[in-house]
Amino acid sequence: MLSFDTLVKAKTLLGLHDKATLSDIKSRYKSMMQQWHPDKHPDDPDTAHAMSTQINEAYALLLEYCSNYEYNLEESFLKEQTLTPQEWWAKKFGGR
Repeated sequence: MLSFDTLVKAKTLLGLHDKATLSDIKSRYKSMMQQWHPDKHPDDPDTAHAMSTQINEAYALLLEYCSNYEYNLEESFLKEQTLTPQEWWAKKFGGR
């Protein structure tokens, strides 16, 4: 089971903001892996390898967390979430 602390550390390591999307997570992961790939640091491969390992672990933790998220796909919920402002107003206040 994932703990709060490990998720926060993973988020911080990848430099993600609080409302990061799955696309943001993947993009940041790819960017950091390009930056810290051991082939890019021939002068210090041990540090680069350690950092790329940490990045991989953080990415795996965040993907695991995201895969356990339950999406509400009930039609009534989806309809409520996709109302235009005019439809929302009419539903909330009627014709008043």
